[in-house]
Amino acid sequence: MGSIFSAQEPFEEPTKMGEFVGALDCGTTSTRFIVFDKDANIIVQYQSEFPQYYPHPGWHEHHPEELYDVTVKCLEGAAEKLREKGYSVDSIKTIGITNQRETTVAWSKSTGKHLCNAIVWDDGRTASVVQHYEIVLESTGIELPDGTFLKGKEGKKWIAERTGLPISTYFSAIKLHWMIQHHPEVKEALDKDDLSFGTVDSWLIYNMTKTADKPGLHLTDPTNASRSLLLDLHNLQWSETMLQFFGLKRSILPELRSSSEVYGAISEGALKGPGVSIAGIAGDQQAALIGNKCLTKGEGKNTYGTGAFVLFNTGEDVVVSKRGLIGTVAYQAGPDVKPTYALEGSISVAGSAVKWLRDGLNMIDDVGHFNTLAAQCEDTGGLYFVTALSGLLAPYWDPGAGGLMIGLTSYTTPAHIARATMEAAAFHTLAVVDAMKADANTELKRLKVDGGMTNSDLMMQIQADLGGFDVVRPEMRESTALGAALLAASAIKLFGWNLTDRSTVEHVNSKGKRTFKPTTTVEERNRRHKDWTKAVERSRNWNVFGDDD
Repeated sequence: MGSIFSAQEPFEEPTKMGEFVGALDCGTTSTRFIVFDKDANIIVQYQSEFPQYYPHPGWHEHHPEELYDVTVKCLEGAAEKLREKGYSVDSIKTIGITNQRETTVAWSKSTGKHLCNAIVWDDGRTASVVQHYEIVLESTGIELPDGTFLKGKEGKKWIAERTGLPISTYFSAIKLHWMIQHHPEVKEALDKDDLSFGTVDSWLIYNMTKTADKPGLHLTDPTNASRSLLLDLHNLQWSETMLQFFGLKRSILPELRSSSEVYGAISEGALKGPGVSIAGIAGDQQAALIGNKCLTKGEGKNTYGTGAFVLFNTGEDVVVSKRGLIGTVAYQAGPDVKPTYALEGSISVAGSAVKWLRDGLNMIDDVGHFNTLAAQCEDTGGLYFVTALSGLLAPYWDPGAGGLMIGLTSYTTPAHIARATMEAAAFHTLAVVDAMKADANTELKRLKVDGGMTNSDLMMQIQADLGGFDVVRPEMRESTALGAALLAASAIKLFGWNLTDRSTVEHVNSKGKRTFKPTTTVEERNRRHKDWTKAVERSRNWNVFGDDD
């Protein structure tokens, strides 16, 4: 008697049905899609880089279609990996999106096609636009709703109080203004009311939700909107005053939605079949704050990457910094939930100083060598390294600061320099944290960390010792993607997660968590901090721009 299974019809094991949440993380150089379970274990992930364009010195562009194409590739790649593990793609119940902030995209409402390349967040071409608006503020001022004008410092103060931001090349409205000036297609679309403007989250959602019969959704969340210079932080509405100041129409802007709610279903690609919802949006640094579960006032995180980004939860209070920080929206956990705010401080050099030791000084072979070298001494032998390799950002804001090693003696070795490089990142983080505590009048409960430098136990202990606070490092450090996943799952109450009830996510990514506690005395910390401050003062205003001497 023969088998009931023919050779042409092999037996296939039934596909497993899981319950997962996805996170699409569109960074500056690559995009990845990560699938998490209820404990934030990574089930599958797929990552792909996309091209970078540098048409002139200081310029940085992305091709919008390539941003979407790599998104589709990552969704399809992760779906295939999920099937290889025996799971149905229907196991993904919802996804969240996190993205590089400030990067600006312009497209046509009628065609859905981009009108020019996207201008990336770190692009510096718009310095002349910033100068133009600084002159406008000095000469004419900004017109308020009651018809009065505020000029000079008063105008800048009003903008900072309403938007949380200074007028800078970083922010989206400035980049859009440059597009309108230099790309006739963008200017024509604006004049014909055919222009759609958005950051990367808006562009991706538009494409992911469009069909042959209707255009995609045009929306964003407060974390991305708060990086535009167009959002009023206090009411989470687009500011008519700022729109008028920049000469922009409200009709070009995306609809404002919360960071955690169901926006719509994915209409094409690997996740089209089950009709997976998009239910979470956050800019990358805010997503990392959420992913580190800094959900309570007084909690903060630092992402130690090429540079470092410190965010500090200020609760329901909008805090206008007097100490060189940026006020921003941390997240809004639902359409009917009050927003949570944060202070942010950007440090231009962290991991890039290690790269400089390797590539510039040929002092180390790799990061492993760097850690081994720094561990060979118990202190820096009195050496301090102010890593102002491209000036100083928060809280100093001194573009003329020069990199400085001070305290060099014949006793100094490469090990001391390596350790001083670690200490520089820790001291600079402490300076930002101290400014945050003073601005918010709130103590830091603990500093949660992610990013490449956190792989070093020594670096984390140095941070705790110099900062005088606990440093908490999770085992799974994909905090940015996890933040987007938490927002999306919370929106549909998947796994019982609810960002307004901290107890529901306490178990998430708690496995393998390590806390580094200070081992130094207050007196020792104060003495070291005083010496660091002296070193910073000696580095400041070293490069005086326009001085030929």
